[in-house]
Amino acid sequence: MDEFERLLKAAIEGKAEEMERLADEVNPEVLCGTTEEGNTCLHIASICGHMDFCTKLLTRLPSVSSSSLLSVTNKDGETPLLIAVKSGRASLALGLLEKYSKHRLNQDILKQDRHGCNVLHHAIRNGYEDLALRLIDQQPALSESRNNRQESPMFIAVLKGFERVYVKLLNNEKSEYSGAMGYNALHAAVKYGNEDFVEKLVNKHSEKAKNLARQEDRKRDCPMQLTAHFNRDKILQIMLKCDRSLGYAISTNGNPLLFTAASRGHVAFARALLEHCPDAPYRNNKGRTCLHEAVDKDKKEFVQFILEKNSKLLKLVNMLDNDGDSALHLAVKRSDPKMVSALLDHPDIDITAVNNTYTSTAIWKLYEFEDYAKTINWNQICWLILNADPRAETDIYNLQEEIRNKVIDASRKDAKSLIETYTGNTSLVAILIATITFAAAFTLPGGYSSDAGSEGLPIMARKLAFQAFLIFDTLAMCSSLAVAFICVIARWMDFEFLLHYRFFTKKLMWFAYMATTLSFATGLYTVLANRLHWLAIAICVLSVLLPILTMLIGEWPILKIKLRYSKPFNSNFLDMV
Repeated sequence: MDEFERLLKAAIEGKAEEMERLADEVNPEVLCGTTEEGNTCLHIASICGHMDFCTKLLTRLPSVSSSSLLSVTNKDGETPLLIAVKSGRASLALGLLEKYSKHRLNQDILKQDRHGCNVLHHAIRNGYEDLALRLIDQQPALSESRNNRQESPMFIAVLKGFERVYVKLLNNEKSEYSGAMGYNALHAAVKYGNEDFVEKLVNKHSEKAKNLARQEDRKRDCPMQLTAHFNRDKILQIMLKCDRSLGYAISTNGNPLLFTAASRGHVAFARALLEHCPDAPYRNNKGRTCLHEAVDKDKKEFVQFILEKNSKLLKLVNMLDNDGDSALHLAVKRSDPKMVSALLDHPDIDITAVNNTYTSTAIWKLYEFEDYAKTINWNQICWLILNADPRAETDIYNLQEEIRNKVIDASRKDAKSLIETYTGNTSLVAILIATITFAAAFTLPGGYSSDAGSEGLPIMARKLAFQAFLIFDTLAMCSSLAVAFICVIARWMDFEFLLHYRFFTKKLMWFAYMATTLSFATGLYTVLANRLHWLAIAICVLSVLLPILTMLIGEWPILKIKLRYSKPFNSNFLDMV
């Protein structure tokens, strides 16, 4: 092992005595040797965090050699100070910093690694606030640099939320504020809600704050846009007190602040903005207003905010976009009854407004979504508009007829798969009910008589409950067999039959289900009536109520629509829901 390898081993292990012995016995110049990566023994000792070794090494060498050892950089551009901070040796870095000051090497403190980061970048990123403060005091110019990703120490300090650091950096008028991906320190403050930084920035450098507030990142969002994105109403107010014109900022994407707030549903932000800028822009470059956007993004609270009695945005209620669509057009297009209802409840709403595309009113937006014609929402919107404007009855009738023809034409092309889907599960359930009821007819409650003259006859044949059991069981078996037979007919691929198939089979299946339940109830009553009379009655009542409750639960969404609106309304599609 040669002398330099022995020195490196001593640096790794922190053996200062071995280093001194080599310097005395061999040659002091060996202490200035470098590895293939350009690291000196001071770099290696700094990586390993050996303070005693570094101190004795720098003391051992002459002043000129010590300065050279502190200044040398490896292939990554790292000085011993830089590599100590990057390696997490904060206390060692503080010790080395004193050596740099002693040897007047302040310029060497500014050196950057191959990523463009200086020692202050790494101190802040690694969370060493005390070290960062010392570095700023000793070399303020550290705050004026940016790394290869355009990140400044200020940007990182705001990201990390280190108040003491960014306050000291704000004292230097030459401090950089830039960040990665086109961000700046104000972007970072808005994103993480750092109101303290924003207030201090505005108080110390108001002009700088105004410029930063308008700088866009790579997504074309300036800090003012981010206040709307993240609902930072307090930061917004601080910025507007600095410069009220910031409330009128529009991004290069063409979106004003109100539009961005509407897309996120941030009502508190919109209120704060309108308090300072009651005429703030509300329309994007496509002619869409913030009401259009709130409706399209399903932000009901924001829509209610716009529709409030004393709202500053009431003029948007009937405003049209570049396609001639009002907010009501978009609500109908989304098949959202709650949104449609909220708009229709406003006294100034114009149901008759027509757009540019088809010169049609809002109700005709349903035509674009014929696949939803068999849904509850689709039909409920028709009722809502008809109740709001009875004159729309002809429009709704024509709409339904056109969609009915469109659905039939589309369904004819796929009749085979439709029939298989409709009949598969229905026939399976029908056959199961038929099997159960058929078996029940031969397993009669009470059993069969073995008395002479009445052998093989049901024991309870003369009881009314037993006779009711036979009737209900027969009805259940016959109706379920009828459903199964209808399913067989449906497989003949007759499309006109298929149009009415679902309605009839659904009603017949409910009847079979109810008859099966009643046969079960009467059968139990026949057996239990003598000894457990009240239990038998309770079971019968529950059995009767069960199919009724089941039907009500299944049909409730449709029944609710029919009960809610007083005006009768015929739908070609509601029974298919």
